[in-house]
Amino acid sequence: MNRLVVTPIWCFIFVLLCATLTSSWAAPDPTEQFRPFLDKVTTLLSDPSLKALPKKEQSQRVIAVVRERFDFREMSKRVLGRQWRQLSSGQQGDFETLFTQLLQYAYVEKIDEYSGQNIEFTQQRIKGNRAEVQTKLVDSNRTIPISYILLLHGDQWMAYDVVVEGVSLIRNYMEQFQQILTREGYSGLIEQIKRKISQLEQQYTRA
Repeated sequence: MNRLVVTPIWCFIFVLLCATLTSSWAAPDPTEQFRPFLDKVTTLLSDPSLKALPKKEQSQRVIAVVRERFDFREMSKRVLGRQWRQLSSGQQGDFETLFTQLLQYAYVEKIDEYSGQNIEFTQQRIKGNRAEVQTKLVDSNRTIPISYILLLHGDQWMAYDVVVEGVSLIRNYMEQFQQILTREGYSGLIEQIKRKISQLEQQYTRA
């Protein structure tokens, strides 16, 4: 009789233990990790003191926050494609630095476009160590769908692509870079990126 009672209890404990372990191994929720990050970004963009700064300083403050949840190394790897594997670790680091600077200056104009629009989280998709968080940027005139493509590092979801109205940031740069690589090789690509950064930096320094 005791055996009949004890067996179901141990089965129950075993099932409960398995459920607990499975829960502890489950990936964290990407939306819940990304929500406070986007709140922090929009709070910064809404700060009047930010827009009072020179453009170069604006871009530096924004990129410092963006680094918290964006994986610029993964972005760099993907925009270069096969070329990335042919680089030394030092070259990869140098390219990551250049590409991050390019994004920093190329998108500083977007700071002025933000005027308090709301961000609505619509849905998320998770497949293994990758996820997509879909949002909408909403104001009185229009709604812009924006998706963040994420990669799981340990217990942190990090973005490596942004898709705005169906247009992928990474694919856009990848196509441009591949054309330059075909015509001018890797050294030619680096020179073009450096020239573009220099042009943008001078433009924003004068501004």
